[in-house]
Amino acid sequence: MTIRAVGQLRRLVAVGVTAMAVAIANDVTSGQDTQTPSGFRFRSSVELINVTATVSDRNGRFVSGLRQQDFAVYEDDQPQQISHFSAERVPVSLGIALDTSGSMEGDKMDAARRAIDRFLYDLLDPADEIFIYRFSDFPILEQPWTTDRDALSSALRRIRPQGATALYDTVAEAVPLAQSGRHRKKALVLISDGNDTNSETRVRDLKQLIRETEVLVYAIGIDSRRRELTTGRPRLPIPTPFPVPGIPGGRLPRFPPRTGGGSSGMDEPVNQSALRDLTDDSGGRTELVRSARDLDPATARVADELSQQYYLGYPASSERDGRWHPIKVEVRGHPDYRVRSRRGYVATP
Repeated sequence: MTIRAVGQLRRLVAVGVTAMAVAIANDVTSGQDTQTPSGFRFRSSVELINVTATVSDRNGRFVSGLRQQDFAVYEDDQPQQISHFSAERVPVSLGIALDTSGSMEGDKMDAARRAIDRFLYDLLDPADEIFIYRFSDFPILEQPWTTDRDALSSALRRIRPQGATALYDTVAEAVPLAQSGRHRKKALVLISDGNDTNSETRVRDLKQLIRETEVLVYAIGIDSRRRELTTGRPRLPIPTPFPVPGIPGGRLPRFPPRTGGGSSGMDEPVNQSALRDLTDDSGGRTELVRSARDLDPATARVADELSQQYYLGYPASSERDGRWHPIKVEVRGHPDYRVRSRRGYVATP
């Protein structure tokens, strides 16, 4: 059996497992009262639109201490009645998708392991559940859902970089799995040093898939090939917590997979527009860093953000028409505050 065939088989198995997990979760919660970590109780038959909001001032600092009445939510430009609110840190169902292609070998992978270890042990809450995907020629679920940090760290140590970069195929598997998490807040953190070179999934299809979930998608791109400024000074890493919309996606050129475990230096540079296509609608963000040494502060910023977000919920007012319904969140009386949240949702029939 070829590597490609093995990869396709593993993808089919992973998708089947994810679908089974979602079905089981739906059976468990259908028609029952649900108690959230913040103390809210609601029946699952009442559909809520859940919105996670990150608020910052003009200097990019997180704004804390806001109350429910400080927020205004609009769907299809119509004001909505906020029925659920929390400013507390709640547990997260979090997926990590790590690029393990050949170009990540050496210092990059060492730095990624250290950054993720600190992320897991020191920055996240013990109640947070996590899974780890690794991807090169194809995605592999290295560690399913667990709160066992030692099991996650052990999974990281087993990884050996080699091959190409099936980034989009991996996100296509990881997002549904993240959506099946047991906690209300769901997120995926993607770490990669290059463009996709080996996926069958198209960006526009992946963007649509993300729109149909509540998963916050974060992407950290290691762009070590970034050019210096014309002044000769090095270009600093640029966090992009409020990125502009990316270029519409589409199928990118396919490249033959590389063989061997070495870093050939032939990876495509990070495609920032494509990453933003994956992150922006979800309420997450894309951040580019200049070297692997910057992974630790970048993952720390993601952890900090997850701990300082607001939760807003309102009853669904739209019919299940299969259409995209834009959402806008504002802070009343503070036009200088910037709010990043999911940009809308698909009312799936």
